Amino acid sequence: MFKGFNQEAFDVFQIDGLEARMDGIRGNIQPSFQAIADEVVPTLSTISGDEFFTHIAQHARRKVNPPNDTWVAFAANKRGYKMMPHFQVGLYESHLFIWFAVIYEAQVKSSFASQLLTDVAKWKQSIPGNFSWSLDHMKPETLKHEDLTEADLKEMFVRLRDVKKAELLCGVTIDRNDPILTDGPALLSKIEETFKTVFPLYQEAQKVHSITT
Repeated sequence: MFKGFNQEAFDVFQIDGLEARMDGIRGNIQPSFQAIADEVVPTLSTISGDEFFTHIAQHARRKVNPPNDTWVAFAANKRGYKMMPHFQVGLYESHLFIWFAVIYEAQVKSSFASQLLTDVAKWKQSIPGNFSWSLDHMKPETLKHEDLTEADLKEMFVRLRDVKKAELLCGVTIDRNDPILTDGPALLSKIEETFKTVFPLYQEAQKVHSITT
């Protein structure tokens, strides 16, 4: 049963050295990721009609520098997730994040952005104000939706369409000291609620994906 994340999980990112930090991630974080997956994957598969698969970040390409964050991704592809529109749950030292993500490897990135640009006002109205956007999955900084104008959103969507390395993630972040993080059932509900809220973005991306494949 998923019990949430304690402070030790976030303190992993204070551990020096690649192997030592990875040991901490494997011991203190990845079992929780698997417990989340056991609950969330069936929900995503049911609401989407697609079979979803779990991808826990292994950071295998790293040779020296330890990761500053780690995550589990859920995608409708058994072999990988980076090339697909997908969902993520992960941790930085400061917070937990719950995202719908289209990152720079995504094959539908430009066409998805073009689809978003057809009705910017719709996305301004439909995304809750307390949700956030990220423009780079490797950085902890986010933009609060309620602080963005339609012009800001349009600029983000244009960048996603036109810039090769551009990315777009939408969801919520939760401070490491928020009590919900130690309440497993409540956090699972929050994760599923967040995924359902951003699910229309996934549907738009999949609509484009089905046309282009």
